[in-house]
Amino acid sequence: MPGPRKLDPSSSPRALLGAELRHRRERAGLSQSVLGAPLFLSGSFIGQLESGVRRMQMDQAIKFDETLGTEGFFERNCAALKKSKYPDHFAEAAEAEARATEIKEYAPQLIPGLLQTEAYARAVFREYQPTAVESVIDELVSARLERAQLLADPTVPMLWVVLDEAVLRRRVGGPECMAGALRHIAALLRQRRVIVQVLPFTAGGHAAMGGGLKLMRFSDAPPLAYLDGLGSGQLLDDPGTVSGYELTYDLVVASALSPAASLALIESVAEDYEHEAQRF
Repeated sequence: MPGPRKLDPSSSPRALLGAELRHRRERAGLSQSVLGAPLFLSGSFIGQLESGVRRMQMDQAIKFDETLGTEGFFERNCAALKKSKYPDHFAEAAEAEARATEIKEYAPQLIPGLLQTEAYARAVFREYQPTAVESVIDELVSARLERAQLLADPTVPMLWVVLDEAVLRRRVGGPECMAGALRHIAALLRQRRVIVQVLPFTAGGHAAMGGGLKLMRFSDAPPLAYLDGLGSGQLLDDPGTVSGYELTYDLVVASALSPAASLALIESVAEDYEHEAQRF
């Protein structure tokens, strides 16, 4: 079992802000629940802010300054930290992902960002923004590949992905791009760095037909669920809601191919793409 992932406050402004919130709250003699009550935030949410899992919002920062008498400290620093290399709907989820010890994801249409190759990511962003100049696409690709560096650690986070068969069959970027993308996933599987299963078309209907789902667990905070939509996303922390989505994921896993059978299918489809690319 991997140990807790420490987020050094000296190297992360978000962690520094969270550490300062904990210090000021404890000095004021307030519990997490009492601090969160005026903003209708749970004690566990305050704990996620303090541990750096959640991003502090401006209205929260202003209220914390008012409650803790910190003379605009949190408001100023929250404004400074607001900029992100990720889209607004995904920024907080990406920050949480970087702190997770365990990530489980169901991908219905595209290879998840953590598993994408540069060529695949570039093809995806070019489809999203067909008129964007190349420098914009370069920045987006760079941010995505930087996220994938989470897998450079040999054990943490534990990443378990269920790919819908549509992900394998959708020709993003053409056959050569797809062959490389699937070979990359197969290599990570053979290195035992990730767990990947394929949900075949023959499985028919399933519990996650509504869209993409990501579940994240942490060493020092309650779990989160992230629901992915078209240019939108929802990060959820209500324990009952998260538990419900954990069951959804388990049901999808139960309908998916085994990891060994999934690897065989992924490599077979990759080989088909390679043969196709050689013909042209």
